[in-house]
Amino acid sequence: MDRCIVLVDAGYLLGAAASLLAGEPSRSRITVDHAALIQGLRERAEADTERPLLRIYWFDGAPDRVPQPEHRRLRVMPRVTVRLGALTRSDGRWAQKGVDAAMHAELTELARNRACSDIVLVTGDGDLLPGMMAAKEHGVAVHLWAVQAADGDYNQSEDLVAEADERRVLDRAWITKAVRAKDLGGVCAPQPVPRPEIAAILSAPLPESALTASERTADEAEHAAAAAVPHNGTQERAAAASKGVPTPKDLATMRAAGAQTAQHPANATLRWSSDKGWVERPGVAAEPAEAASMPTLAQLTTAEQRWADREEDITTVGGDPYEVGQVFARRWMARLTEQAHLQKLSGMYPRIPHRVDGELLRYAARFGLLAHKDDQIDEHDRYAIRAGFWREIDVRTAAAPVPGE
Repeated sequence: MDRCIVLVDAGYLLGAAASLLAGEPSRSRITVDHAALIQGLRERAEADTERPLLRIYWFDGAPDRVPQPEHRRLRVMPRVTVRLGALTRSDGRWAQKGVDAAMHAELTELARNRACSDIVLVTGDGDLLPGMMAAKEHGVAVHLWAVQAADGDYNQSEDLVAEADERRVLDRAWITKAVRAKDLGGVCAPQPVPRPEIAAILSAPLPESALTASERTADEAEHAAAAAVPHNGTQERAAAASKGVPTPKDLATMRAAGAQTAQHPANATLRWSSDKGWVERPGVAAEPAEAASMPTLAQLTTAEQRWADREEDITTVGGDPYEVGQVFARRWMARLTEQAHLQKLSGMYPRIPHRVDGELLRYAARFGLLAHKDDQIDEHDRYAIRAGFWREIDVRTAAAPVPGE
């Protein structure tokens, strides 16, 4: 068939681009316009091979093979197919597993089935040498593309370079049409600054009695450490105090240790939006009774809406934690049959009813927001998800401004 196919090792392409533009192979150091990158690959492939493009295969790794936001954007682009291998962490570094094997299998299968006349490989891994040789034996012309090396040397297997029918280097000028280095203001990346909405949740006040208890707890921990006297619960209480705004678990620990004797007010603003453990913990204010009757998004969604939601998630939702919270809240509010629920919810800020909060976090997990440590979402992402939820609630209702803003 007189068509061309492009096989892209994303780890190589973006890692080499990061080395070239940012001085190190970490993909976190670059920003990628995937639409522009795919268009550039298509135009260059058709020009080099003088054949129309059949398809671009994008091979990449992902934790537990769960598509990340960039993969979700790529796989709905015309003529793009995403193939995911595993991404595992070893000795503090991420490594792809199964990507090379998948590329080798696809390369040999396409050549055996005569699906194209030309194949473009964007990779540097010598493990693909047997697949390249097999493709040539089936009459396919193999083009090998390299990303310009930062040091001017090769960043591809020498055997792979020698075996290719045609070779090309994607230089800095070509790369920068779709990829740019992030401006980190120096060698070390600065600490991320939370959005104002997230900062409001982090800085939510506690009653004076709780703050006094936290201070007493800190003093007790300090004296205990100085005297080197073992004391059950000291470390936990010291950790709670150092956070400034304790979690529900911290408050329960302080009560259990006798650091707080007065009943904690039911309307205290807590650091976490909601937590099942907090609801069941003895001595901690129970979740309001009306929260149990708050409908979930699943209960409000019809089968037709569920299909439409899925399509929107795939095509337009990028996966930013703040955006995910906004999308969830927008759908939930639009489908409410009793608007009185909105006023009840606003009075619970910043706590989200457990049933709704759990559903919100499960929805966020679809976008690859798990930190992949005990399958938990990163703490800062949790704040961002919930802050996006509250911002959308605030914008779309006539309720009073959210406290802390």
